[in-house]
Amino acid sequence: MDSAPVTVAVVGSRIEAELAVGLLRSHGVLATFVADDAGGLQPQLQQDGVRVLVAPADEEEARRILADL
Repeated sequence: MDSAPVTVAVVGSRIEAELAVGLLRSHGVLATFVADDAGGLQPQLQQDGVRVLVAPADEEEARRILADL
């Protein structure tokens, strides 16, 4: 990602984020997620959600893909 990524979804867990990222990648959208949970060692810190991120140029397509769920 050349510019600052944008958040397209906030989900409840790292597992949900991995599924969303996998779905986006399967559609050719470069995606990742950010969780403030000590690298997965303290999942209770995910209480504020896990953010799914994409490049600004892919934001519209990513939101469309995720909305179809």
